[in-house]
Amino acid sequence: MPQTVLLTREPVVNKNRAITANRLIAHGPNIGAVVETLDGLADVWPKHHPVFVSFGRLIPTPDLLAWRPPDNAVVEIPVQALAHPQTRALLPELQAAGTSMCLTWYAPGSALPPGMDWRFVLMDARRQPAPADAPGLAMAWGLGDVGAFRDAVAAGYAGASGWFFLRGNPPAKALSPGHAQIVRLLNLVRNNGEIRDIEAVLKQDVALSYKLLRYINSAGFGLMCEIQSFRHAVSILGYTNLNKWLSLLLVTASRDPSAPAMMQTAIARGRFMEEAGGDFFDKAERDNLFITGAFSLLNLLLGTSMQNLLDEMNLPNNVTEALLHQQGEFAPFLRLAQSCESFDGTALAKAGQELHLEAQKINRAQLAALGFADSLQA
Repeated sequence: MPQTVLLTREPVVNKNRAITANRLIAHGPNIGAVVETLDGLADVWPKHHPVFVSFGRLIPTPDLLAWRPPDNAVVEIPVQALAHPQTRALLPELQAAGTSMCLTWYAPGSALPPGMDWRFVLMDARRQPAPADAPGLAMAWGLGDVGAFRDAVAAGYAGASGWFFLRGNPPAKALSPGHAQIVRLLNLVRNNGEIRDIEAVLKQDVALSYKLLRYINSAGFGLMCEIQSFRHAVSILGYTNLNKWLSLLLVTASRDPSAPAMMQTAIARGRFMEEAGGDFFDKAERDNLFITGAFSLLNLLLGTSMQNLLDEMNLPNNVTEALLHQQGEFAPFLRLAQSCESFDGTALAKAGQELHLEAQKINRAQLAALGFADSLQA
């Protein structure tokens, strides 16, 4: 693979573990190449939350000024780069342009240039508690699990960046009655059940009906008219499309404190797989790609085992093979989606190379997926 720029990501969450920003880590040969990549992604840039932009191991230089950052972009400046003359030349230019900045890897006692406005400060929480005099809103990094996050909040951090919420969750239990009802609804649709039977299930939960119609009428579906009822949805969309959106209902059914972040991650995985793998499969299989990614965290979201969940659902073999055994035709795309969730781009580069996917395709799919997932959580 030629030397190109790949983006990986982390979510940024507040004290309540709700996603309040997305963090992109650019892996490239130089700042100029990163700027060219970012400029080419303006049309798919996620706009619902601030977007932190890390340049990984690169030193931020005035070459960055060639980029016109979106209004919600937050440029990261590593504290180690502050001694570099090119970074010092860049800082007042960014501030004059009104670009928000985050000081990363800050530690108490770090020598800071005067007059800089740091909106956020990202600190390695494994090394120190949040100082009361931090130059910006203190966010933690490097947390191992949800227990470490609770400790970081107690130590003064306003939130955290990373994937800690995927680890340290309660042990698996039986599927709750509310979740089981959605599974029943999903199975009815997948088996082309009678509309009156499906409507009867929906009428038992008005909130569920509202959420389904909200998803169907969202911008991501791209309909030309508003869907008013489930019967109307069937007549306009058919069972196949509804299957995808009922799957979203199941993904977003959890009330766990970590659920909002996990929901966004699961939906972003699904949309990413659909976007990145779209040229490899026909329309029906693209929907199953989405469901594979969206269901990849279902065991954590619903607090039960993946085997128990899949035993309750009538899913295609290529979906279950990927989710249970990491095998089959969808498995490489699930690994690709998971590889985006790393501070290191090595695994993503390897996964993309195995599928012969260009970096531009991967980056565009990832940002489009983030925008879509954020829009459903808004």
